[in-house]
Amino acid sequence: MAPVARHLARRRGILEPIQTATSLDGQVEELRTTLDERSQPPVTLIGFSWGAWLSFIVAARYPALVRKLVLVGSGPFEERYVEQVQETRLARLSEGERAAFEDTLRALNDPTAASAASAREKDALLARLGALAAKTDGYDPLAEATEPADRVTTRGEVFQRVWTEAAQLRRTGELLDLGWRIRCPVVAIHGDYDPHPAEGVRQPLAGVLGQFRFIRLEHCGHKPWVEQQARDAFYRALEEELD
Repeated sequence: MAPVARHLARRRGILEPIQTATSLDGQVEELRTTLDERSQPPVTLIGFSWGAWLSFIVAARYPALVRKLVLVGSGPFEERYVEQVQETRLARLSEGERAAFEDTLRALNDPTAASAASAREKDALLARLGALAAKTDGYDPLAEATEPADRVTTRGEVFQRVWTEAAQLRRTGELLDLGWRIRCPVVAIHGDYDPHPAEGVRQPLAGVLGQFRFIRLEHCGHKPWVEQQARDAFYRALEEELD
């Protein structure tokens, strides 16, 4: 999210924490420590994709740290919406790309194969999955959207371990139940072309959060800040929430 951080930093203080811990609880504590040591809580947390869930969990566990929560392109909060994500992505790929996507995802999620793979092989698998997902997740992205200078190291092992725990949290309903503990206002910003179904975010959260708003962006994929037709609306919405 370096482009978003740079944009917002023109008017206010910004942190862009990089998560390195290899467990869900480890990443929660890593983010909590960063906020304690590098900011003046309570802060506004803006979380994208997995970062939306991570911010949601931190806001539930440490409510005194968070003034407002903004969830961008969040994954669905209930298991019943999960199949839609895969179906939508596969439908947007060619036959060869679909096979590659499924093979790569299977290799990342297979614990037997995963334990035998080297760290470099896991990193390569995650990078390949990301490249394929980029083809399915954007509506009308900018040509320079990849911004290679901003890329952090792809860590397949981190993805594997953390995502396994996060998926289980959603599967059991514990993820959504954390919403009952959140005391701050929550805003979800979601593109209408995002393969993660908007209803999988809006409907579950509306049932557990006391202060919740949902902002739907038209002609917008998973990453609003790279979308030619939606980025201005995205930044306007962010600035309004921060102001």
